[in-house]
Amino acid sequence: MNSMSRPVCALLAGATLALSGVAQAQNYPTRPIRMVVPFSPGGAADTPGRMLATKLTEALGQQIIVDNRPGAGGTLGAEFVARAAPDGHTLLMISNTHVISAALYKKLSFDAVNDFTAICQFGDAPNVLVVHRSLPVKNVKELIALARARPGQIDFASSGNGSSQHLFAELFMSMTKVKMNHVPYKGSAQATTDVLSGQVPVSFPGIAGWVQHIRSGRVKALAVTSAKRSPELPEVPTIAEAGVPGYEASLWLGLLGPAKMSPEVVNRLNAEVQKVLKQPDLVSAFRTVGTQVVYRDPKEFGQFLRVERDKWAKVVKDTGATVN
Repeated sequence: MNSMSRPVCALLAGATLALSGVAQAQNYPTRPIRMVVPFSPGGAADTPGRMLATKLTEALGQQIIVDNRPGAGGTLGAEFVARAAPDGHTLLMISNTHVISAALYKKLSFDAVNDFTAICQFGDAPNVLVVHRSLPVKNVKELIALARARPGQIDFASSGNGSSQHLFAELFMSMTKVKMNHVPYKGSAQATTDVLSGQVPVSFPGIAGWVQHIRSGRVKALAVTSAKRSPELPEVPTIAEAGVPGYEASLWLGLLGPAKMSPEVVNRLNAEVQKVLKQPDLVSAFRTVGTQVVYRDPKEFGQFLRVERDKWAKVVKDTGATVN
């Protein structure tokens, strides 16, 4: 082969690959898509994911099969997707837990960022700091004062070690220099029961399912965890407004695929996700479960994942949070 033919061959090879990618995107999907949800059915992350899956099934013309694979802080489902073929037919729905677990679990077989293809963020849901009505506090500043007066004596419930509820509380304690005692549960159901009964007086649950208890007075909502107030609880301040400047944490939701997915398939998925996220009935359905539509494209979401990974790694390191 002479020196002139090499660049021509390289150019032709590149063009062939590009055309192949376009053809793949035009034909995609060729079979049902498995969307792995690394959480139990019915939770704050699972429900919006199922809503999105229903809409994407209609948009893509292929069934989106929701495959719940809970366990080990979401790492079991993530590991399954990391090992899957990068053809767009196996996706992973994630929340903050994906990057939180990267810091908590020391011997993972995958990298939470580099072993995946960022597709998009599609939702965001704040949590709410609630206390049982028997706890003698009316606002965040009073809770901080009480916790400082009783270091390690006030219990807070979470849906499990390494959950967003756990780490949101750890971030709160780190920023306010207080110590409360963590009581982890295996899921939200029993944690909810014990907070409502007053057995555990403090928690940072997702808003969905708690508005009725707040309205009834069974618990007091002191603040929401997000940067902005929640439309579901507009009268409740953010934690930053209530006396902890800079505090921000919410349950964000997104889609990943295995590493090395073709850009054309990623772009096709993004185009369809953006369309369905604009549908009023989906926006309304999201709101019923305390979730707001928040979209980030692949580049933005990839950068966001790295920022979130570093943020929660620091919280884990500074607080000594564990999954034991």
